Amino acid sequence: MFLKLFSLFLIIPVVEIYLLIKIGGIIGTLNTILIILITASLGAYLTKSQGFRVLSQIQNATRQGYMPGNELLHGLFVLIGGFALLTPGFLTDTIGFSMLIPQIREIYVGIAKGIIKKKIQQGNFQMRMYTDFR
Repeated sequence: MFLKLFSLFLIIPVVEIYLLIKIGGIIGTLNTILIILITASLGAYLTKSQGFRVLSQIQNATRQGYMPGNELLHGLFVLIGGFALLTPGFLTDTIGFSMLIPQIREIYVGIAKGIIKKKIQQGNFQMRMYTDFR
């Protein structure tokens, strides 16, 4: 797991720097910076609107009396997408925007549900509760 995370945190920034240099060389430094600022602003707006939408869905699910598992996964991917959009770069922006489009986000949620289901079936999924509810 450590090696996977290390690779992820090493490869993504290298790819982002490469893309920023290449695209910046083609369209110019000022245009590249402008695109970064625009995508960050648009990303913040979309993250806020999608976040409120998912929060409303979570509230509706709990009002109807069922566990909002699907909605919580959507919320997780909205959060990840928002963080990705705040990171300067073209690759992370593409991933971030894809997580903020509900139809595409459904693909991410389906993959996550498949991974969780597989881990539960294999007995590799553990749930611990660290709290002192009284």
